[in-house]
Amino acid sequence: MYDVMDFSHLLGMEGFSDTLLSNHFTLYQGYVKNTNMLLEKLSADEAGTPEYNEMKRRFGWEFNGMRLHELYFGNLSKEKKKPGNDSPLYKKMAEDFGSVENARKNFIQTAGMRGIGWVVMYYDKKADQLYNVWIDDHATNHLTGCAPLLVMDMWEHAFMIDYGLKKPDYMAAFIKNVDWEEVGKRYETACKN
Repeated sequence: MYDVMDFSHLLGMEGFSDTLLSNHFTLYQGYVKNTNMLLEKLSADEAGTPEYNEMKRRFGWEFNGMRLHELYFGNLSKEKKKPGNDSPLYKKMAEDFGSVENARKNFIQTAGMRGIGWVVMYYDKKADQLYNVWIDDHATNHLTGCAPLLVMDMWEHAFMIDYGLKKPDYMAAFIKNVDWEEVGKRYETACKN
């Protein structure tokens, strides 16, 4: 069973109202609750029934919703944490995108696509390559075997309360609050595994 992680330390973060964050935390808690409920129900031996099959399909949706929110909140910070330009992550971003700024621009361009979902900067250790990827909903377009480094929620609940339809303003606030040290740690962990 999974426990709800506490992200209340993000309250008061520049560019995000406490109302938006509190609502978002509540939504995340629902994914944890539903993931646990499905795990409990799926432990019953009803394999092969239509109900079981639908719950099995739904499990991935709820689990990914839970985990993507944890990664999203986990890569935000009220403090402006940036590693030095000589950090392994920044070097890799510059190598793969031409510059750190180009990597960020590509991430934001990906986020500007129409639709609901997520933008994830993945690291593929096998190819030693970074990719910025759009994830539809929670489930479609994940890069199998790649490590998620930077995660931005692009569902309306992540920005509508504060920004209405001004997605670019939300994306700018997100980038200002990225905890690049955390993203760098994720990259270094992915390189080791």
